[in-house]
Amino acid sequence: MTEYPPLRVAIVVGEESGDQLGARLMAALKNLSAHPVEFFGVGGDRMAAEGMPSFFPLHDIAVMGFGPVVKRLPLIQVRTAEAAGAVIAGHPDVLVIIDSPDFTHRVARDVRAALPKLPVIDYVCPSVWAWRPNRARRMAAYIDHVLALLPFEPAVLARLKGPEATYVGHPLIDRPELLTPATGERLPLEGSEPPRLLVLPGSRSGEIDRMLALYGRVLDALSARGLVFQPVLPAVERLRARIERETAGWALRPKIVTGEVEKWAAFRSAHAALATSGTVTLELALAGVPSVIAYARDPLFRLISEVARRIPGLVNLTMFGLANIILDEKASPEFLDPDLAPERLADALAPLLADTPARAAQLAAFSRLKDVMALPNGRPAAETAASVVLRLASH
Repeated sequence: MTEYPPLRVAIVVGEESGDQLGARLMAALKNLSAHPVEFFGVGGDRMAAEGMPSFFPLHDIAVMGFGPVVKRLPLIQVRTAEAAGAVIAGHPDVLVIIDSPDFTHRVARDVRAALPKLPVIDYVCPSVWAWRPNRARRMAAYIDHVLALLPFEPAVLARLKGPEATYVGHPLIDRPELLTPATGERLPLEGSEPPRLLVLPGSRSGEIDRMLALYGRVLDALSARGLVFQPVLPAVERLRARIERETAGWALRPKIVTGEVEKWAAFRSAHAALATSGTVTLELALAGVPSVIAYARDPLFRLISEVARRIPGLVNLTMFGLANIILDEKASPEFLDPDLAPERLADALAPLLADTPARAAQLAAFSRLKDVMALPNGRPAAETAASVVLRLASH
């Protein structure tokens, strides 16, 4: 009986969300591979639990925002060289980079230069459909295949002459139990209890700086109109005390919940939401929660955005809510600074707290979204991604 050497898979991630995707991919690869699988690379605690110790701590490079990145840049450059060197020395059968393109793509370019025949797979397509579309063509020089989380991305990459891509499904579609209300969880709108309104200012300190007080004024405007509702604010634990202090003076204080279990329970029971743009807007759509989406940029990002919009072909984004982008329609109203007057947001939100045509239209759009995002083979997203990795691995 022939014994095959183990399949050696290098995985490089740059932040917490990549660690989650990487851990699920590792589990699926071990489950699907006909041969043993060995992993090495850069990851976090979840990937370590699946059997991959990291070359260095993930928090060395997992920084967000222009200022923090500049401060950490010397260390990030050192870690980039270390990661690429370790992957090259390890001679894997395949390299998978996950999200965080400012870090992972630099590693991929260095590895491609040293190991030109090694298959390189990018899990999570950079947002070439939103801005800097010329990145797609450049990616084709060092990435062989993209595992796309959004259904329209393979066609976009083909149009832009980027790498070949496969839609492997968003991880959210793997866990419908998180987002689908059980019997009795989402009470009827016309019941004895007031409707529940999710208030989602964001999970980062900068977002709280820019959005929380605004959302308080929106809730005040709704209350002043005589509307009755129960605000619920899911928060990360490290920000809970601050949010409690800063919402203490609101006319209608929100119930603050923390932890994943309470967050998903709040989503399943909610009737409407006021949300800061991000992945949470897709979570709300898949949970069937009609929403109003808002976003206030920090001053530097706003300046860069306005300059970029004046450069032809650099910015292609006309909507910023993820569900809206996938559906190619503005199903949920969107408000971007400087157009963030509390009364305007309240005008858009008030019809979602009752049985109205505006509410029904969003619910119908969200039903279509589930069909658009469903995988044709019915397999879990992680298994679909793993099957592509196994097919492309040079083993």
